[in-house]
Amino acid sequence: MTIATQPLTLEQFLKLPETKPASEFIKTKIVQKPMPQGKHSRLQFKFCAVVNEVAEPQKIAMAFPELRCSFGGDSVIPDISVFRWERIPVSPSGIIANRFEIHPDWSIEILSPDQSQTKVLERLLHCSEHGTELGWLIEPKDESILVVFPEQRVKLLRGTAQLPILSGIALELTVEQVFSWLKL
Repeated sequence: MTIATQPLTLEQFLKLPETKPASEFIKTKIVQKPMPQGKHSRLQFKFCAVVNEVAEPQKIAMAFPELRCSFGGDSVIPDISVFRWERIPVSPSGIIANRFEIHPDWSIEILSPDQSQTKVLERLLHCSEHGTELGWLIEPKDESILVVFPEQRVKLLRGTAQLPILSGIALELTVEQVFSWLKL
């Protein structure tokens, strides 16, 4: 849902108070994200836990849920952002930064029932245009994952298809395994 149509700068947008659910700044417009629901929340939590379990102890990468990333004139909040360890913004004392003014290395979006697949894909393509190495668009309704590779090449994966993972992360996942996280 677009909540403002007057052109703003990214700097002006970032000075506005945060909204709940969060708002993104895309092509000079403020767009509020939908409130996450059960499947979305479970996939988001489990994915971050799985990636962080294998990548964080070895200081390879870290997954963040709902992290604002401002770059390329936009400010997006991927459902999951994965950053290579050496790219995580930190203070001189080694404390993680609050503001991430860089693109994620891996951006994951989980489609909510009332979201436009085209608009969500547009955010992943924006990330890809600005250096994100890998993007996933997870579609719980039909249990598929659309993968965005460098140069905006896309591939739709289902079932037992092996999913591409950010290089350096020792993890193997299939589409079926990701969706099995929804079963109790």
